[in-house]
Amino acid sequence: MQQLQPQELAAWLADDTRPRPVLLDVREGWEVAHCAFPGIVHIPMNDIPARQQELDPDSPTVVICHHGMRSYQVAMFLERNGFEQMINLSGGVAGWADEVDGSFPRY
Repeated sequence: MQQLQPQELAAWLADDTRPRPVLLDVREGWEVAHCAFPGIVHIPMNDIPARQQELDPDSPTVVICHHGMRSYQVAMFLERNGFEQMINLSGGVAGWADEVDGSFPRY
């Protein structure tokens, strides 16, 4: 599994020459309601085992949570289940707010 820093994700999302990754947000609904990237796929961590068939195992997927721990666990789980391009956003949305977009809501 790859680790991606917030600045690296920002550069990837800004690069029109690269295919956009799937942004899989595994936080709880109340967290996503507070702040989220546009265009996410939202599947809470506890629902991943039952809903993993909703994801494309061949698409590059950046897994997102608050600080990067839940997303790491989900990415590891999906990788063990045949998903080959799993990427963890190190630092999560908190890291994004600290390092990329200071106006991104914090909690």
